[in-house]
Amino acid sequence: MLKGLNHFIQEYERATNTHDFAQVRPFIKHDAVYLFSEGTYRGMDEIQHAFERNWRTVQDEVYRITDVEWLSYSESMATCIYHYYWRGVYNGAEREGRGRGTNSMVKEDGKWKMIHEHLSQMPR
Repeated sequence: MLKGLNHFIQEYERATNTHDFAQVRPFIKHDAVYLFSEGTYRGMDEIQHAFERNWRTVQDEVYRITDVEWLSYSESMATCIYHYYWRGVYNGAEREGRGRGTNSMVKEDGKWKMIHEHLSQMPR
């Protein structure tokens, strides 16, 4: 089971790095709740807006998920914590950052979907 969950996280990371929300959408449950440093986003439309705003703000962003630790998992639900790293161009200058993430997934129609993501930046 963990192999499938780890694959899901890797594919979610890959989709995020396409900067195309059509690639990310299949990984997110329609009524998911995302908590980012700047706000809370409920449902697909708000989450899409947050992703696309970030991609416009940080050009050429590369996002990485590492050190995934599965806190709990079953056939229908899973929760993990991890470190994330990003780098890209912000206001014309190369920038990078890091933080901690928590994701909760549910199985819907035989496929894993994000029901919750919480990202918090760590100080430089």
